[in-house]
Amino acid sequence: MNDATVIGVLTYRRNDDLVMAIPPLLREAATITPPATVLIIDNDPDGGAQAVVMPLADRGVRYVHEPEPGIAAARNRALREAGARFLVFIDDDMHPDDGWLAALVRTQRSSGAAVVAGPVLPEYEAEPDEWVHAGRFFIRRRLTTGTPLNVAASGNMLLDLAQISTYGVQFDRRFGLLGGSDHLFSRTLARMGAPMVWCDEAIAFDRVPVSRMTHRWILRRAYRGGNSQVLASLALCGSRSERLAVRVRATAGGCARIVAGAMRTVAGVLIGATVHRARGRRLVRRGAGMIAGAYGHAYVEYARPQPSAAMVIGAR
Repeated sequence: MNDATVIGVLTYRRNDDLVMAIPPLLREAATITPPATVLIIDNDPDGGAQAVVMPLADRGVRYVHEPEPGIAAARNRALREAGARFLVFIDDDMHPDDGWLAALVRTQRSSGAAVVAGPVLPEYEAEPDEWVHAGRFFIRRRLTTGTPLNVAASGNMLLDLAQISTYGVQFDRRFGLLGGSDHLFSRTLARMGAPMVWCDEAIAFDRVPVSRMTHRWILRRAYRGGNSQVLASLALCGSRSERLAVRVRATAGGCARIVAGAMRTVAGVLIGATVHRARGRRLVRRGAGMIAGAYGHAYVEYARPQPSAAMVIGAR
């Protein structure tokens, strides 16, 4: 396996986002030696992104069609198609800051990590309302570069495939339409001893459309987050006793979040504090998602017209 780098972008019927995403990625690709290439994995059964990508083939952009529905299938296809040592995932609705790719590669080389993850900052399409702004729902973690990780998201992530291949880990297809397959993937690697670190200089910006800045969308995402977290924990279990322990902890933790969230919401109403109303409601929904996951319900966030095996996670 050579030391080349491939930037992998998964897409599903978001050609407008893809048109904006590719030019800055090509600029970043040219900042390292040897220059990176860009790999587009189109998860649209109709291959709708082909018309956008194919004219860029002579600029180092490669198109691959993955018709199996689900982000896990698309991620696994990227693992197979990369043909390079380093695969860097970035979402199709994100764009990198200057120096993003060089920072990821530099951190990998200095740390020897199998996985390097970086921060994602929101870029709002319009000014959020008071509830969304107070809740800080799109503000994600920032850590010191080099901080060890036990979980990472694939929206801004470098993988050393030479190391990843030795662990034999892939993205779990049962989570393809649920979300959370990247968290399960990274948690599995961490359990197996794969080194994972943070790079705070490798910043990616997430375009947040107005359609996501609604109370309904934010609360649904909170429910899904709690749900997929517990389902991933169940998937990591090796015995019935471990699964029982996960279900008990998830039920207790979910109930605690619902009670604490309800109290915080009421307090926010009584004292007129938007931040407490917003964060309280989100906490309630996350707790509800955890409890649902503990008893086998899988929230299918990316539903498509086909059955999903994900609905039986943890049923053993």
